[in-house]
Amino acid sequence: MNPLLDLKARKQSVWLDFLSRGIIRSGHLARLIKDDGLSGMTANPSIFEKAIGENADYDAAIEKLAATDASMTAIYEQLAIEDIRAAADLLRASYDAEEGRDGFVSLEVSPYLAMDTDGSIAEAKRFWGAVDRPNVMIKIPGTAPGVPAIRQLLVDGVNVNITLLFAQEVYEEVVEAYLAALEERVAAGQPIDRIASVASFFVSRIDTAADKQLAERIAQAGASDEHAELEHLRGQIAIANAKLAYAIYQRRFSGLRWDRLARQGARPQRLLWASTGTKNPAYSDVLYVEELIGPDTVNTMPEKTLDAFRDHGKVADTLTEDVDAAEHTLAALDRAGISLADITAELVTDGVRQFCDSLDKLLGAIARKCRRALGAALNNEAFALPDPLRREVERAQEEWGKDRKVRRLWARDAGLWTGHGEAQWLGWLDAVEARSHDLAALDDFAREVRAEGFRDAVVLGMGGSSLGAEMLASLGARPGFPALRVLDSTDPREVAALERQLDLTRTLFMVSSKSGTTLEPSLFMDYFFAKVAQAAGRERAGRHFVAITDPGTPLEAVARDKGFRRVFHGVPSIGGRYSVLSCFGMVPLAAAGHDVGRFLAAARTMVRACGPDVSPADNPAVRLGLTIGTLAARGRDKVTLICSPSLASFGAWAEQLLAESTGKHGKGVIPIDGEPLGDPAAYGNDRLFIHVRDAAHADAAQDRMVDALERAGQPVVRIGIADAQLLGQEFFRWELATAVAGAVIGIDPFDQPDVEAAKRVARDLTDAFEKRGALPAEAPVFKANGIALFTDEGNAKALRQAGAGDTLEGWLGAHLARLHDGDYFAILAFVERNDANRKSLEDLRVAIRDRKRVATCAEFGPRFLHSTGQAYKGGPNSGVFLQITADAGSDLAIPGRKAGFGVIENAQARGDFEVLARGGRRVLRAHLARDVGAGLDEIGAAAKRALR
Repeated sequence: MNPLLDLKARKQSVWLDFLSRGIIRSGHLARLIKDDGLSGMTANPSIFEKAIGENADYDAAIEKLAATDASMTAIYEQLAIEDIRAAADLLRASYDAEEGRDGFVSLEVSPYLAMDTDGSIAEAKRFWGAVDRPNVMIKIPGTAPGVPAIRQLLVDGVNVNITLLFAQEVYEEVVEAYLAALEERVAAGQPIDRIASVASFFVSRIDTAADKQLAERIAQAGASDEHAELEHLRGQIAIANAKLAYAIYQRRFSGLRWDRLARQGARPQRLLWASTGTKNPAYSDVLYVEELIGPDTVNTMPEKTLDAFRDHGKVADTLTEDVDAAEHTLAALDRAGISLADITAELVTDGVRQFCDSLDKLLGAIARKCRRALGAALNNEAFALPDPLRREVERAQEEWGKDRKVRRLWARDAGLWTGHGEAQWLGWLDAVEARSHDLAALDDFAREVRAEGFRDAVVLGMGGSSLGAEMLASLGARPGFPALRVLDSTDPREVAALERQLDLTRTLFMVSSKSGTTLEPSLFMDYFFAKVAQAAGRERAGRHFVAITDPGTPLEAVARDKGFRRVFHGVPSIGGRYSVLSCFGMVPLAAAGHDVGRFLAAARTMVRACGPDVSPADNPAVRLGLTIGTLAARGRDKVTLICSPSLASFGAWAEQLLAESTGKHGKGVIPIDGEPLGDPAAYGNDRLFIHVRDAAHADAAQDRMVDALERAGQPVVRIGIADAQLLGQEFFRWELATAVAGAVIGIDPFDQPDVEAAKRVARDLTDAFEKRGALPAEAPVFKANGIALFTDEGNAKALRQAGAGDTLEGWLGAHLARLHDGDYFAILAFVERNDANRKSLEDLRVAIRDRKRVATCAEFGPRFLHSTGQAYKGGPNSGVFLQITADAGSDLAIPGRKAGFGVIENAQARGDFEVLARGGRRVLRAHLARDVGAGLDEIGAAAKRALR
């Protein structure tokens, strides 16, 4: 006779400890039911990891689900539930024949809920409803929080398989939960005749743990009687523990209390032997089947054990044999100084961890399959890191995986950073969700803009609210919609240049300020509102303006008072530099005629790929962030952004995100944007290169130079964007990566302390001008040919000691001589941002880079103050700064102020300089009192002479 069928004759059910789509569809499961009397199945994350992750049976389904909005967890759950339903249907005949006593399939709640009572209840009920089969059991671990969840679910009529049971004491609690739940249902007049539960006692894991400690004791005992006694205990602890658990079962499911429930139709909560595959090859491969045979129990076997028992298993009623000997065995273990209680407690913890690890691996496998299925619909990335750096990043990934840090980030755990309020700034995690936007209002707004016939739409902003919009502007406007422009400079020449390009009667202005008090947008609004009122009439001026601001800000009040066309509210929990996927970016995108819903839907693909259920090694944003943060800690803190020409504005956006987020308290990364690529020999060992490539408009020469950097041993990350409409994916990837890098570096990535300090100084200077009509006088350290140099006392002394002399070349040479390995050079130019000035600064930075082999930055003020300015003032003290200012010439007046834009810009420059100097930075300011272009040429020429 088939030994498996003989077990059934002795009232022990045989269940399979495995479930897969393959064994269902191939007919193999049906054959096991027919030929071996199989009457149940169990599944858990480890089982589904093997089933889904290691074969192609699920690939077609995953490919279909990958195109939806489903997360990796949602995909796993759908696949698992489909399999559970199919298996339950095959086992339904057993269930019906046994009148609900057998024929069950088990599905486990997430192991991450093992210590969450309410979460376990909610998920168990969700699974119960989703499977919708009477012969399903929901698995809940027998942890302290799991026991009350078990009781409540049973009260609610959910069948429960209690998993990860090791200790007899915990089993007593589980039995009590079952009995109490039945009694509560009876008291409420609810039936109990179809409530089913099993208590899954894990077996072989106990021997594995106990044998390890016994081996250590045996080694210490040497040749002695103690040695023999200890040796005799090996392979005996798990079976002894199980037999005593069965004795508890016999006692608890008899007597008056149980008889009362039995008369109401209650069925015993059967003991189920789990983990019955033999781990130790020295033991019989059917040890944990043959020694645990008894009525009203279940043995759930891996298929390998099932096959072995069918082949050579021996059947006898062993479970009730030698119970006294079992007690003596455990007593002997205790005498040996080995605590079974400690072993079982550790096994619960380890079991939860193993299931979490298995779930992570499974979700990672699904993520990889989804990436392959999505193809060009998900922007790709590739990492080429030299071996030592690659190993460091892999260690960081392992540490983040072990400590579940991705899940902690998504759970808004501020302890991931400094624990001082970061959780309140994580609203951007949800920014792409449709419910975060009033898409109907954005669509209506777009129709209004088109119907109004606006030719231009201008964002008046600074920092995150302007740089994101600037990148979106590069997408162009849809036919019939206005061209999107951005103003984020107080330079009077730049303001005037924009004004000359506009027909104010056909221009829409979007005043963008999260706080509603940011100086620059307020000044731009005052200036252009007055101009539009002159051109279109005061009563119509408000129709040319919208406000984008947080609820209840002063800007909102001004907008209501002036009759703005609309006010769009930001999300208070989203900071400015993380705001592009909120209304601060989506309102300008709508104004240019783009489908915001479609744009966000494409971005959600990246959100899912970077979700809490995707492990660090498979998570695009986390992997990027860990690379940036880990390499920064190894001295490669100059993150050099190489962008396709069509994505040039993306570099400026990413630069401000990284710099303002990570550069503080002497730590952080220094992003390098817009630096022309050079020969690999021009670079030191402080760089991480990130190539953001537009696949549709790739630059072949740029590609070759990036390849050369990789061949030279530089670390290179490649990010490929297949379609400009997928730009939202990069916004999210970089936001999450920056938050991760901040956690690695150990700072709060959501504040900007040194930006605020510079703002205060600039405000004080401006207030002084409003009172006295002039800014405080300054004394130059050098002056000649319309160029004056300024610096603080400490820097002046250092430069004179270095031989600055009495020439411009000498001062610049002394300043550049302060550049050393690992430093960077930054030009901070408070001049008009135009092509000619940009070219002059570019020539200078390249000359310095090639001669000094240092990273270089070229920034235009005041816009960089809300961007890289934070890192320059608060990040690593490795910068050498040349600030450039210029006379305003004919200034532009601002309504209601004495100070014009030129005065404001000068005050901002001086505020920035003061905070740099106060922070011990190496800084020199060159002021141009004549033609800006000629002055820049002269500075460049003098610096190049000094470099020879």
